[in-house]
Amino acid sequence: MPEKPARESAFWRFSLDFYALPEIAPACLALQDEAGVDVNVMLYLLFLASSKREAKPEHVSRLDAAIRDWREKVVKPLRTLRRDLKAGIGQIAPAASEGFRNMVKKLELESERLEQHKLERTGAGLSLPEAPSPQTAARANLAAYAQFLGGEFPQGPLTVIVSGFAASHH
Repeated sequence: MPEKPARESAFWRFSLDFYALPEIAPACLALQDEAGVDVNVMLYLLFLASSKREAKPEHVSRLDAAIRDWREKVVKPLRTLRRDLKAGIGQIAPAASEGFRNMVKKLELESERLEQHKLERTGAGLSLPEAPSPQTAARANLAAYAQFLGGEFPQGPLTVIVSGFAASHH
């Protein structure tokens, strides 16, 4: 019988708490829009780091492969639709479609929760080395993700993410 996603997993709670920290949401969105980061993958790598688990680029590749189709076919189209509705589409003004936009927003959030569940299940099967500290693991995991994506993350948003993580894991 297929496993149903838990409504409240430790990873989901971690994500909501971390995302709510000052300046974290805009930094996550900047990394998403400027560097192609899947925020859920990044949050999962930080969640792993919180228990001193260090991911290598090949681990990131396995995590990304597990959710790539879902992200491309479900999460991104919902995000695009939600963003387009904010500005208005065609002859339907944003004020007229606000209720519909809120429904799309709820669907988008649920699609991300399902993606997180898949990340957790995939991550549970990875054998990850232990880092000396959560902060060391966080820096290593973010570097592995940047390497997987084929570049470096913009320094400003990256600094905000690392600082926010360090402040919440001192």
